[in-house]
Amino acid sequence: MGSTMDPPGGPYLNLGAVTSPVGTTRLLQLAFGCATFSLVAHRGGFDAAYGTFCMSAWCFCFALTGLVVAFEFTRLHGCLRLSWGNFTAAFAMLATLLSATAAIVYPLYFTRLECPPEPEGCTARDFRLAASVFAALVFVTYATEVVLTRARPGQVTSYMATVSGLLKIVQAFVACIIFGALVQESRYGRFVATQWCVAVYSVCFIGTVVVVGMSVTGRAGTLGFPFDRVVVVYTFLAVMLYLSAAVVWPVFCFDPKYGSPSRPSGCPQGSCPWDSQLVVAIFTYVNFLFYVADLAYSQRIRFVPTLGSWPGMKRKWISFLDKRMQKEPLHIDKEGQS
Repeated sequence: MGSTMDPPGGPYLNLGAVTSPVGTTRLLQLAFGCATFSLVAHRGGFDAAYGTFCMSAWCFCFALTGLVVAFEFTRLHGCLRLSWGNFTAAFAMLATLLSATAAIVYPLYFTRLECPPEPEGCTARDFRLAASVFAALVFVTYATEVVLTRARPGQVTSYMATVSGLLKIVQAFVACIIFGALVQESRYGRFVATQWCVAVYSVCFIGTVVVVGMSVTGRAGTLGFPFDRVVVVYTFLAVMLYLSAAVVWPVFCFDPKYGSPSRPSGCPQGSCPWDSQLVVAIFTYVNFLFYVADLAYSQRIRFVPTLGSWPGMKRKWISFLDKRMQKEPLHIDKEGQS
C-alpha cells in the first residue's frame, strides 16, 4: 500500500517537494525537458525511428516527473497503492538511461556544425545544437537525482534506491536493447543454440521486471516467503544463464563453422544480420557484468520486515541494525509494509 497520509490538521501541501535538493533537481528536470522537446518540435525537427524515440523519451520523462512533483507537493502519493520510494527511485534510474540515450542519439543523427540546405537552413542547425545542449542537461539532472536518493551505508531505505535495485533497471534496459537488435534481421532462429540465448534473455528480463514490479507495488514484504533470498537466488541463476549465452551466442554467430568472424563485404550497412549479431553479443557481455555486480551487491543488503506496523519494534530494530550493520546498506519498503 502507499505511505500513510499526514494526520488531520497538518499542512495539505508539502513545500519540501520543491525546496529540497531532490525537489529542486526535479524542477530543473521539468525546465530542461520542456526546453528540449520544445526546441526540437519548433524548428529543430526530427524524423525516422531515432527521432521518434528521442521525442518519446523526453516527453515521457517530462510527463512522469511532473506527476511525481505534483503528487509529492499535494501529498496525494499517500493515496496510491504502491511503494512511493521504490517507484521514484526506479523511475529516476529509468529516466537517466532514457535521457542518456536520447542525448547521444539526437546529436549523432540530427546535429551538424554545417548548415543544412534550405528551407531548414542555419536556423534549424542552431535549434538542434541548443536542443542537444539541453538534452545533456536533462541527463545530468536525472543522474543527479539518482545520486541524491541512492542508499548510503547503514541507511534504511527502499530497495530500488540500493545499488542492487538500480542495477535491476539497467539490466531491463539493456535487455530491451538486445531485443531491439534481435528483431533487426539477426537470424537467431537458424540454430537451437541461438534460440536458447533468446530464451535466456527473455526469462531474465521477465524475472527482473517481476522483482521491480513487486518492489514498486509494495508487495515484496507481504509474501509468505523471504523475498530477499529469492531475489539473490534468481540473480545467481541469471548470472549462470547469461554466462551460457555469453559463450553460446558468439560461437554460433562468429565461428567460421556456423557464421562469419568478420562483417561480410556484401552486407549492406544498417540492415546486415552480422551487425545485429554483434550488438547482441556486446550487450550480452554488458548485461552479464551487470548481473555479476548485482549478485555481489545483493550480499551486502538486508530486508527489514514489518517495521511499519509497530512503532516500538521499529525503533528497536533500527537501533539494533545501526549497531550491527553500520557498514552495510540496508533497504526496506516502508510504504509497502504500512
